Amino acid sequence: MFTRTRAGLALVAMFFNTLVMVIPLYLLAILKFVLPINGVRIALSRGLVVIAESWIAINNLIINTFSGVTWKLEGIDSLDHDQWYFVISNHQSWADILVLQTSLNRHIPFLKFFLKQELIKVPLLGLAWWALDFPFMKRYSREEIEKNPSLKGKDLETTRKACEKFAHFPTSVMNFLEGTRFTQAKHDAQQSPFRHLLKPKSGGAAFTLNAMSGHLRTLVDVTIVYPGSTNTSLFAFLGGTIREVQVIVHQRDIPEWASEGDYENDAAFRERFQAWVSDIWSEKDQLLSQRLD
Repeated sequence: MFTRTRAGLALVAMFFNTLVMVIPLYLLAILKFVLPINGVRIALSRGLVVIAESWIAINNLIINTFSGVTWKLEGIDSLDHDQWYFVISNHQSWADILVLQTSLNRHIPFLKFFLKQELIKVPLLGLAWWALDFPFMKRYSREEIEKNPSLKGKDLETTRKACEKFAHFPTSVMNFLEGTRFTQAKHDAQQSPFRHLLKPKSGGAAFTLNAMSGHLRTLVDVTIVYPGSTNTSLFAFLGGTIREVQVIVHQRDIPEWASEGDYENDAAFRERFQAWVSDIWSEKDQLLSQRLD
């Protein structure tokens, strides 16, 4: 079957799965919205996560049916569904999100991403993300802050408020440190010192760890490898062009100091944090070289 046909059928199947699964999700979300009792809301939040994990499990069946991908997973079995995790990964394709969900679903708490505020308008998924307490962020530009100094620090305040909901039960917070998908053009433009990675952006990670006030003690460092594949697009993944996906997980302790500093205003802390992230990125780059070269 042609790649695009298989990919299209997979996307249609996932769309109908979403149509079905958002019904119970929306019903619980309405109850959570109207009921003022905090304990009940926490219980409903747990129920929403169960629905979301089931939705991903069905998507995983669809992906494996149409893609025919061979999975090679390393370090997954040592993960714990009842722990708080900060998850980072290299980023090459829109397929990466599906790869992370497929490989990590029910091995760790449900993955939550920081989303741009505008994404709440996405049909079906926007409200689902809101119901599942995905944090919606509004970042202010330097020009906006210069015009209105009261906006300074608002992004961190928003992050902190969003992360307060993560303290009630185990949660996994996900961040693509590169901030964008890898392309050779981007790599060359920023003169990245890494062969297979863009430069990591440490600010968002530092803000998240600080906002979580020490709840995130373990880093799940994920490396996604598409060996032998020059086309790593979403259609290539779903359509069967990508024959193998490797997901290598390393767990790392998050040092206590990493959650306590002021990344924006403390230059010494910022330099230390960037060095910590850079060391992790160097190891990841070496691993990618071993698997791809």
